[in-house]
Amino acid sequence: MEKETEARYAEWLGNELYDSDLKAELEAIKGDAERINDAFYRDLEFGTGGLRGVIGAGTNRMNVMTVAKASQGYADYLNAEFRNPSVAIAHDSRIKSDLFSETAASVFAANGIKVHMYRTLMPTPSLSFAVRHLSCSGGIVVTASHNPAKYNGYKVYGPDGCQITTKAAEAIQKAINGIDIFKGIKRMPFEEGLKSGQIEWIGEETVNAFIDAVSDQSLLKDNDGDKNLSIVYTPLNGAGLKCVTSCLKKNGYTNIHVVKEQENPDGNFPTCPYPNPEIREALELGLRDVKATGSDILIATDPDSDRVGIAVPNKEGDYTLLTGNETGVLLLNWIATRRKELGLMPERPVAVKTIVTTDMASRIAESYGIEMREVLTGFKYIGEQIGLLEKDGEESRYIFGFEESYGYLTGSYVRDKDAVDGALMIADMTAYYRKRGKSLLDVLAELYAEYGYFYNTLHSYEFEGEAGFEKMKAMTKKLRTEPPASFAGSGVIIRNDYLNSISTDKGGKETRIDLPVSDVMKFITESGISVVVRPSGTEPKLKIYFSIRANDKAKASETEKELRAEMESFLGI
Repeated sequence: MEKETEARYAEWLGNELYDSDLKAELEAIKGDAERINDAFYRDLEFGTGGLRGVIGAGTNRMNVMTVAKASQGYADYLNAEFRNPSVAIAHDSRIKSDLFSETAASVFAANGIKVHMYRTLMPTPSLSFAVRHLSCSGGIVVTASHNPAKYNGYKVYGPDGCQITTKAAEAIQKAINGIDIFKGIKRMPFEEGLKSGQIEWIGEETVNAFIDAVSDQSLLKDNDGDKNLSIVYTPLNGAGLKCVTSCLKKNGYTNIHVVKEQENPDGNFPTCPYPNPEIREALELGLRDVKATGSDILIATDPDSDRVGIAVPNKEGDYTLLTGNETGVLLLNWIATRRKELGLMPERPVAVKTIVTTDMASRIAESYGIEMREVLTGFKYIGEQIGLLEKDGEESRYIFGFEESYGYLTGSYVRDKDAVDGALMIADMTAYYRKRGKSLLDVLAELYAEYGYFYNTLHSYEFEGEAGFEKMKAMTKKLRTEPPASFAGSGVIIRNDYLNSISTDKGGKETRIDLPVSDVMKFITESGISVVVRPSGTEPKLKIYFSIRANDKAKASETEKELRAEMESFLGI
């Protein structure tokens, strides 16, 4: 164990920590060099996504001390950038989310910043909405989204309701770096903040305004769809229950069954270790109920209710889980269809997707005359595009944005993905086709027949701790310095290095990539295969995305297996 790490541990052990659990944990790891090193070898990095890490004691952990330090840095930034700044705060159901949000509020209040705080847990998109609705200078939501129970996080938003920019994150990190975690943080007791009015509860008016804003996105008018849908819904023990069910009922969907074991908030996620609607295991209880009731659709939202996954009946009498890409292209096609039918398609419409999202979306957009913009991975970049349109007075051009990781948004009322909106749009789309005698799988088959079969997969590889972090960096470096010339026998024709903002064609010609810097590599081959490799910005994982266009699933699946074996061998995974 290095002396610096040992000194940090001793300092924490000898100071007040504002949470008795931390002192107990520090005592428990005394003498365990490996655990102490992992907890203290670095500070949690503050990036454009804020903080995210394992809950526990140490500088490399999510706890009241690291949350307070981040809040002090953010408070210093807000006071430097705004006159009479204010913030909105929300939290999800995770372990200590309520404590962390109160800790942040106490620090902001002590720094003279007005705090607007949701009284109970709320979806992440409702925080983005509150920032705009209440004209705040910024906001935070305490959440680790869909990560396992041992994680929590601290996402930061700007005055536009979008996650903060790289420039703002760097300024906040600089402020954080200058703060002594034990002597440099101002605090006001939470109850004192409430009594003084420096901390104020966000009222039902804002909650209702959010649900109204989502409802305004509906493209199902009068009797255009069969709203007697039987819906099974699970919030996965997270924050979605109130807003999702209220919004569905407000729009005529009353036949809703909620999965009992996953109905109430519980940060331990006892029924699903990975509370992520992308993962089948998280949906097993929902699938149990949808089969038992013979319902028309299963809708699941993640713990902070910004991602939504679905399962729909198939012809074999079972249910099929749709991927984020499949749901996304269905929604894009349906939104375009409905806007045309209702005369609501704007001039020069714009849709936005991330670089790892299926290229099938670009083909559909082209057929409807929709401009498809591609951005880096992360919904904040989609929100940024909405902001750019708004700046030019062209906000109404935006009709849809989505990413393969189950995030969707149809309007500009928020600047982050919204599972409340996603759930309503999916219900509307299902009701629309149901009235016309079609299932979502029928429509998806029609789209594949028209645009070709697209096969998209994601593989994640975990690399815990300091050694794992270094191993991931070495892998992405190898892709830059020793790039593969082909994949599955198809030669690489474009190589995009988003860290150095350079695109290189097969002849070696370089052009500049006009996107923010990010540690991502993308390869495109002659046959249309694309491979994207990036370290996760929020988890200790390396993510590899494959996209294959083929005549059918069998051929695409065969190619994908070959690709995966090649990439794992190349990277030494």
